[in-house]
Amino acid sequence: MAMIPYDDRDGFIWFDGNLIPWREAKVHFLTHALHYGSGVFEGIRAYGGHIFKLEEHSRRLLEGCKIMDMKIPYTAEEVANACREAFKANKITDGYLRPLAWRGSERMGVSGQLNKIHLAVAAWDWPNYFTPEAREKGISLKTSPWLRPPADCAPVHAKACGLYMICTLSKHAAENAGYTDALMLDYRGRVAELTGANFFMVKKGELHTPKADCFLSGITRATVIDLAKKNGIKVIERAIMPGELATIDECFATGTAAEVTPIGKIDNMIYKVGPVTKLLREAYEKLVRQGAG
Repeated sequence: MAMIPYDDRDGFIWFDGNLIPWREAKVHFLTHALHYGSGVFEGIRAYGGHIFKLEEHSRRLLEGCKIMDMKIPYTAEEVANACREAFKANKITDGYLRPLAWRGSERMGVSGQLNKIHLAVAAWDWPNYFTPEAREKGISLKTSPWLRPPADCAPVHAKACGLYMICTLSKHAAENAGYTDALMLDYRGRVAELTGANFFMVKKGELHTPKADCFLSGITRATVIDLAKKNGIKVIERAIMPGELATIDECFATGTAAEVTPIGKIDNMIYKVGPVTKLLREAYEKLVRQGAG
């Protein structure tokens, strides 16, 4: 089946306060964000007509703009309402929303203080990030040569556009080697995350996840930690070294797009989709559908 280009679709995009036809949502070639990565975005899921964790995502977008020194002229509630308008206009039931704030084209150069901050929201039907087979058997990861930078070298706690350069390079390398995605280490050589999802592993019935001190602590990550605790599973956030991956019982990824996806292989290490992964995946799927209908 041929892929429909994202710039050539029917529907509407919420763009700086107005719903406009999808194909008319354009920006200029000299947009600051295109040249310097000065943008912040969110990925949001909707289930059964209900947008999951919309308020949390809207607040995080504003916090990301603050970190990026972008004075966005909208409140969190206004961002949420823009998402609702785009969602409704495109008649989505189960889908994905992409709010994006970015610096415009008023000035060109490294400094963007005089550039207007724009906001747009797109919403579309979107299946699972990984294939159904991968979700059942587990995705495969190849350790990336690219490292997550320290917090004093990049705005690591914002969902900033520029931070995803190394994610794209890492994912391309993994795909070209026959893997689904990449496992990224941090600047200290510790396990960090995937290219667009957080990492969890299970060892002797306990849940371990890297401390999010140099990468984004996902909203789904926090949700799954809460679900684990409610199900009596001990959660430990700590430094995890790659050598430990040979001794674990199961592992999985979490993210708005990835949801809860088991990992079946990391480099040459094979894992089974275990009971803790299955329990948390089922609990998460139940939770996201609670407000649907």
